[in-house]
Amino acid sequence: MRSLIFFMHTSLDGFVAGPKGELNWAKLDDEIFDFVATITDKADTALYGRVTYEMMQSYWPTAAEQPNASKHDKEHSAWYKKVSKVVLSRTISEKGLENTTVISDQLADNINKIKKQEGKNILIFGSPSASHSLLSLGLIDEFWLFVNPVLLGQGIPLFKGITETTKLNLIETKTFSCGVIALHYEKAES
Repeated sequence: MRSLIFFMHTSLDGFVAGPKGELNWAKLDDEIFDFVATITDKADTALYGRVTYEMMQSYWPTAAEQPNASKHDKEHSAWYKKVSKVVLSRTISEKGLENTTVISDQLADNINKIKKQEGKNILIFGSPSASHSLLSLGLIDEFWLFVNPVLLGQGIPLFKGITETTKLNLIETKTFSCGVIALHYEKAES
């Protein structure tokens, strides 16, 4: 079965964005981008909430064509264009969307169907509201948390709506020269 992997930058005090969705505190550089590419290479499906999907759609399909496109822009744009996209939304329709499935109800059933299909991993990038829904249903198998050396004090929490204890096993860690530490966890067997 395919793994659903939660992939998120977080502040040291557990926020994934500022109060207005700000992400200007998240450290991103070539070292992190190259590392992330090793994770995306093992995935053929990207899962998003509607807001994150619309943000991704506005940038990644043409990012590689821009005159100042970085190595990361070119590589991630190519990956984004070829992977299947799954969007959790009650407000958009699949009509006119290329290589995209919209899930608007029966979240657990629909996600489990996708996880049982042949293929590589499924990555959920950002998408705090969608991630909270997936977490509350116990659908996330692994976590990649990129802990940034910053305290925000307030904002959108990393975890919300968890009603029961979920035990995790630390698989690996990676420290980046910019001060970010990546923590890779998987759900522990019950």
